[in-house]
Amino acid sequence: MTIVGIVGGGPEDRLPDLHLYNEQNVQWIGADRGSIYLLNQGIVPDYAMGDFDSTSEDEKAMLHTKINQVDTYPIEKDQTDLEIAVQKAIELKPDKIYLFGVTGGRLDHELVNIQLLYQLSEQNLRGIIIDKGNLIELKRAGVHIVEYDENYENISLIPQTPLIKNLTLKNFYYPLTNATLEFGTTLSTSNRLIGKKGTFSFDEGILLVVRSDAVHQ
Repeated sequence: MTIVGIVGGGPEDRLPDLHLYNEQNVQWIGADRGSIYLLNQGIVPDYAMGDFDSTSEDEKAMLHTKINQVDTYPIEKDQTDLEIAVQKAIELKPDKIYLFGVTGGRLDHELVNIQLLYQLSEQNLRGIIIDKGNLIELKRAGVHIVEYDENYENISLIPQTPLIKNLTLKNFYYPLTNATLEFGTTLSTSNRLIGKKGTFSFDEGILLVVRSDAVHQ
């Protein structure tokens, strides 16, 4: 399995220990200041991309010294630095893409960054946003297996389309059977598994799956 890990320029204190995800086949992309964050954790990214408007001249010089491929873009452009990094990740044709440093900070940036999961979903790529307290994925209609994770016990299923049809939750503390969820409902938030594994399925719509630790209830 090939994996791409992208680190954005969100608040550094929201980053987990990236070494936990530094598997043998991971290629790392630093988006703007995310390249500095990777180096701060002792990981040299394969690519550094962005306009680097959040880095000092000394930091830019360091990036060119330590990283083989540094791609600099103009500040005025149609895509964010993170979106450019996502497009590069898609070109690498991985099986999975981790996104770090994309939550916290400015709310508009966080919301737009979460929406980038749609781009990956359109490419049939699994994208996972990870920070210290949350895992975020986008799921389309079908049957999905959820395994217990003691670090992310709370599970919320948030509609991203006007209707979610025939949502069924099995082996959840709050089960559902063929429920219809409307956009904006809180019916399927703050749930958790009973046992080591559960499933959720639905026939129509798109769900945002947010798994959180006990602190982020």
